[in-house]
Amino acid sequence: MMANAYRLRQAIEDEVVEIEENGIKITIGGDLKVKKISLNNAENNTLKDAINSVIRKAQEAQVLKMKEMVDTENIS
Repeated sequence: MMANAYRLRQAIEDEVVEIEENGIKITIGGDLKVKKISLNNAENNTLKDAINSVIRKAQEAQVLKMKEMVDTENIS
């Protein structure tokens, strides 16, 4: 069971989606981490890192909210 879950997680993380519009190219993995951002063919790691940071914070907030809601349900 754990091996299947690990393989599934790995398969999802290995997926890559790329979009290019108006001189902006963004590559993101299935783990929802930005792999690369290019503006007019120039990589921008500062922007990539900032976006990954805000995504991570949003995910952490979601986990806390879900935990809070579950804890509240268990009390009632």
